[in-house]
Amino acid sequence: MKEDCFHLGIKAIIQNETGNILLLKTNPDQLRGYEGEGYWDIPGGRIHKDSTIEETLRRELKEETGITSIKTISPFKMVLSNIRIPMNDAGESVGLILSAHICTVDSAETITLSHEHIASQWFDPTEAAHLLEHIYPIEFTQAIRDL
Repeated sequence: MKEDCFHLGIKAIIQNETGNILLLKTNPDQLRGYEGEGYWDIPGGRIHKDSTIEETLRRELKEETGITSIKTISPFKMVLSNIRIPMNDAGESVGLILSAHICTVDSAETITLSHEHIASQWFDPTEAAHLLEHIYPIEFTQAIRDL
């Protein structure tokens, strides 16, 4: 039996001063092994060697949203993602463990999307949780709903 491997992903739940959450719609052309329309997600990425979680969050927020002014960063939840990351054309994939953090920002900050996304929008926590249900476990989306 082959050992199952997991990558660590760092995710940002970007919240503004009114409590709304910023979601980004994925660009389906940028998703390897995915067929279909883009879906709403929260920004994030994999931690690099010798990087801290805070450095990873700041790097990913700047790359994916253009946000550089983060007021606070607080640990939120760690979960096993519902999706697997394709590794090659032979169908091999790895699981994804997510370490999510709440990042508070000023909603007046201009959002500049990278090529990875096609849209951004602020949602109240209940609506954001609903839009994230397809890729995150229920305990994660319920915790977002309760923000």
